[in-house]
Amino acid sequence: MQDQTSIQQNISKVAEQLKGFKLAMLTTVASDNSLHSRPMVVQQKEFDGDLWFMTGRDSGKIAELSQTKQVNVAFVDVDDSRYVSLSGTAQIVDDRAKIKELWTPLAKAWFKDENDPNIVLIKVEPQIVEYWDTPNSTFVQVAGFLSALVTGERPEIGEHGKVKL
Repeated sequence: MQDQTSIQQNISKVAEQLKGFKLAMLTTVASDNSLHSRPMVVQQKEFDGDLWFMTGRDSGKIAELSQTKQVNVAFVDVDDSRYVSLSGTAQIVDDRAKIKELWTPLAKAWFKDENDPNIVLIKVEPQIVEYWDTPNSTFVQVAGFLSALVTGERPEIGEHGKVKL
């Protein structure tokens, strides 16, 4: 079991990797056991160990989460070549105070206001987080791949890590 210091260090590492991401793909397990992904707005400003999403109580993802709690959340920033994948469990949270805390003007596109009775939250508790950070430009990456094809050596893709929470 991890001690509290290493858990906090891992949370800080993940928080650093998630900086700047506003959208994610949330993947749930459908009733036929197929995977179902959809874009979601991340509601939390700073990662503290959990991710929060706002959704409609009547949405299909709520029905899916009622059956299977396992989820994946994927983040992609093509411009900066950053990728993060979180695997964990989700729970449906109906907490009016938390909804008000996480409310943003962007949510008005889907809901009347923060008092809308259809709003519920999805809280994702990640267990495994993988990240890839390739700081090179696309040109440098392509050159590296071409060089790897010629030399037979694997290209340098940047930093890759796996964090357990």
